[in-house]
Amino acid sequence: MSGAALICPGCCSSNIVEDDLYSQAQLVCVDCGSVVSEGVLANDPVGGSDVSYSRTTAVTRKPCLNLIKGLQRLKAMCRTLRVQREIEDLSQTYYSKAYQHDSFIRVSLQKKEVLAGCCVLVSCRLLNWPITMGTISCLLDADPMVVGVVYQEMIKILNIEAPIVNVTDVIEGYSQEYKISSPHVSEEMAETHKDLTKRAVALVELAADSWIVTGRRPIPIMMAAVYLAWQSLKPNKQRLKFSLDKFCQMAKVNKHKAALKRITEMKEVLCKLGKEIPWVREAVTQDNVARHMEDILQHRYALLRRAMRTQEDALLAECQISCVDSLTEDAADSQISPITSPAEQPAPDPEREVKRADGDPERSGAEENQEPASNWGKRVLFAPPCVINAKKRRVEEPAFQDVNGDEDISDTEIDSYIRTPQEARDFALTQKMFSSPDSETS
Repeated sequence: MSGAALICPGCCSSNIVEDDLYSQAQLVCVDCGSVVSEGVLANDPVGGSDVSYSRTTAVTRKPCLNLIKGLQRLKAMCRTLRVQREIEDLSQTYYSKAYQHDSFIRVSLQKKEVLAGCCVLVSCRLLNWPITMGTISCLLDADPMVVGVVYQEMIKILNIEAPIVNVTDVIEGYSQEYKISSPHVSEEMAETHKDLTKRAVALVELAADSWIVTGRRPIPIMMAAVYLAWQSLKPNKQRLKFSLDKFCQMAKVNKHKAALKRITEMKEVLCKLGKEIPWVREAVTQDNVARHMEDILQHRYALLRRAMRTQEDALLAECQISCVDSLTEDAADSQISPITSPAEQPAPDPEREVKRADGDPERSGAEENQEPASNWGKRVLFAPPCVINAKKRRVEEPAFQDVNGDEDISDTEIDSYIRTPQEARDFALTQKMFSSPDSETS
């Protein structure tokens, strides 16, 4: 054989000859007799290094199929939100890093979809494109609690310091979801996003000053602000008759039930401030407050101070009237009647006092009849929602006590057992029999 010497991998022998006994020529080792194929022949001397197949190929490792699908969903969300190219690239980078981590490599597909949305959320916040977690939850059709848990876990793993976004920063991006510009609706209903955002931000700032935003979800508040801003920019009859349902259908957004309550609360605040405008002669109500909203928002800080001063003056006058009434009653009670002297007044019954001290129902009933302290949130102009709509505490029932038959029965309890006039007569007759002198001698 010509050329370089061939080495048998079995016995490391170089005595290899061609075997022509079969139809196809084969290479056979003379020393060990094994048939040698072309793929295992080595032209190098004995002791050459072994190289694995994966290292000899130039093809790189392909990404996982779920990773590819996740990146596709991430791109779709970025195109839906119309974010910048930098946000999309940063989201893909974060998703690739988080996907390969041990905390997300062996989880459900739903959690991996939520992870893609969380990467978009943190990228938007880092590059000053504020969106809410509720928007991501709506795009993914996922529970906001699950999105929040995955988001916190992701920023902890990737060591990301995400900024805290304010509600007013989100309104600009949120108002663009409403399709109420001139290409989508008629000229009477159309509004530019710039004017709508400016008026909605002013409404949210006023709601924050009056405790409406405290502890509330941001999306219903922003929906209420956008709806009231749209009505107040052109407060004609056609817009004022538009309900929130029709507005959401026209703007092609999903309605939130809590937005109706936020609208009512904002209108109440606007009415309180509208009553303080000096040049408004008519009574400001929730039906016509949209016409005065521009003046209210323009002078809201001065109107807030004036409304609070008016409320304080009203409380002070009420307090003075109550003090004068209490002093008059005390003076009338302190006067001694000429008919009855203090010595002629009936002395207190000692047995009755003992019963009251022992927990008689008459004493407890008198204490229960006292009116509870009124809610202080009703007395001030603005208060947190948890104070105004305070939940009533459940009264704990006393534990059941064993009855042995030796307990004292009060008169009021005996009267509660008497049902008919016949029973009343029988009871009175029995008391008369036991109280007569004959029954005592017998």
